[in-house]
Amino acid sequence: MTAFLILTAIGKDRPGLVSALSEEIAAHGGNWLESRMARLAGEFAGIVRVSVPAANAEALVTALRGLEARGLRVTVERGAGEVGAAVRSGLKLELMGQDHPGIIRDVTHALAALGVNIEELTTQIESGSMSGTALFRASARLSAPAQVKAAELRESLERLAGDLMVEISLDEAPAAGEGGK
Repeated sequence: MTAFLILTAIGKDRPGLVSALSEEIAAHGGNWLESRMARLAGEFAGIVRVSVPAANAEALVTALRGLEARGLRVTVERGAGEVGAAVRSGLKLELMGQDHPGIIRDVTHALAALGVNIEELTTQIESGSMSGTALFRASARLSAPAQVKAAELRESLERLAGDLMVEISLDEAPAAGEGGK
């Protein structure tokens, strides 16, 4: 029997943190399935999904919590394997505009109102090439229920883009696990 674990790890960024995580996972017979990791304001932040033989799961959890002595705080949640989901269409959202508070709040509210799930979200602030003003960029991989048409979602987001004074594009893309990222 296999156990699936979702790990979140946070610590002061330095070389060797991912190595420490992977060493403990491998030492307990675990398999690193997928992850997202980043350096944010001098901190390392990561989330990892692993599978491990059920008999080794508790020992792995204990070992991972022991990494706190080395400056890496790891929390663990039990997860499921691949869970079958309702038929959903994959979409890719790109957003860019002058930075101001509330952009993500308003966009995610519009998505949630239509039952659209955010599979992956990446955001950043960058300096405008000509003006030097702060530009906010977001990129998201979405999955929408089959009954929500891309045109309907695009229309809703275009109205919102005008209110927020940002540019939003929405394109069809493979949903997670359908051969594309």
